[in-house]
Amino acid sequence: MNLPNSLTVVRIFLAPLLVVVLLTEFEGRQVFGVPKELLGAGIFAIASITDWLDGYLARRWGETSAFGAFLDPVADKLMVAAALIVLVWLDRAEAYLAMIIIGREIAISALREWMAQLGKSRSVAVALVGKIKTAAQMTAIIALLLWEPVIPGLSTPLVGSVALWIAAILTLWSMFHYLRLALPHLREPQG
Repeated sequence: MNLPNSLTVVRIFLAPLLVVVLLTEFEGRQVFGVPKELLGAGIFAIASITDWLDGYLARRWGETSAFGAFLDPVADKLMVAAALIVLVWLDRAEAYLAMIIIGREIAISALREWMAQLGKSRSVAVALVGKIKTAAQMTAIIALLLWEPVIPGLSTPLVGSVALWIAAILTLWSMFHYLRLALPHLREPQG
């Protein structure tokens, strides 16, 4: 267990913590004196930072591992799915947008796993559209978790809603991109 893998494990534990913080009724809507929306957004932001940091450190220190390669996407999908489900529950996000994003994450993870078994994982490596989708998704989730405007004159719910729509559109676009890249390999005879 190295530091990058430890950060990934921390991210897995942050997902249920996010759910508890946002769905538990606290007196005065605060947890340890912090508004629960701010705490929830902070938890998600920390998880997003550790997502980048664990990959960076693993590559920089040469500590990549099969365990880390397996666990990192699981932690990512768990955190995003937990956040989106909470946002739908709180009526801050549309269920169909959450289903598009979560469904795509599951489908592409399965596609990548299958392509890895074929020895063709580079065929569906992360593309720029996927990175832009992730940035829009993180922006949307953090803004929708905050909910109340935190910058005067800026509607956090509006920013979050627009970013979530952008993320959903890019989610579909990136899914079709990865499927198009994998299609030639799907037609190859298996033996």
